[in-house]
Amino acid sequence: METSIMTEWMASFHILTIDAIIVYILKGILFTLIISAIAVVIGVIFGSVLALVRNYCNSRQYLIFKYLAVAYIEIFRNTPLLLWIFICIVFCPVPAIFAHKMFGLTAVETKLLFKASVALILFTSSVIAEIIRGGLNSIPQGQFEAGYSQGFNIFQVMCLIILPQAIRNVVPTLLSQIITTIKDSSYLANVATVELMSRVRQVLSSANMYNGLGSINVSDVFVLYGCAAAIYFIINFSLSVLVRHMNAKKGRVYVGA
Repeated sequence: METSIMTEWMASFHILTIDAIIVYILKGILFTLIISAIAVVIGVIFGSVLALVRNYCNSRQYLIFKYLAVAYIEIFRNTPLLLWIFICIVFCPVPAIFAHKMFGLTAVETKLLFKASVALILFTSSVIAEIIRGGLNSIPQGQFEAGYSQGFNIFQVMCLIILPQAIRNVVPTLLSQIITTIKDSSYLANVATVELMSRVRQVLSSANMYNGLGSINVSDVFVLYGCAAAIYFIINFSLSVLVRHMNAKKGRVYVGA
């Protein structure tokens, strides 16, 4: 009995020694990091616009834009990411450039990857908008007055003085959001995209072809999902340490990423 269990575990670990499997999983890690980076970068840009509109479009002439920003932020922040992934899969149009083979993926995989990434971007931008809005609220009113006294218009004050300070104040929180976004990217596995979790699931579904036993065993589940967990931990723990370092440097008490 013990020999049989040991054989199963050794066969499961053998899967991770196959060159093709290693390359396949490494590509999944790369796609996870790329998708997360794109979601965060676009999220910071779009989220900054949303935060500025929500905070400063208070005149009657622009009040409609504030209401739209508030509606967008609150709807996306208070509903599940998985819901928006499924909505985007069904309804999101795909530009022609993403309708054919790219990055070594089939046309279908490329379309799914684009649609799922849009959902992650929409969701992430709503969260980042509130993070940046917190940074905006931390800027003293005197910074606005100093900019106006130098002859800057409102656009220049916001872009050159207020927004850079606000983003700098919330960098640790943004890094924590990057960690969350990397973890949230695993939801894309539910629509058969090509990031880390979906690739691990695909390897598991055909583990009987690689473990030499002709069947998928419980040990295969533990080994493959354990490998995925270890990879996520290494990536996110490294970012978490960076967050702690930045918080300590600013003299803050670290609560957690």
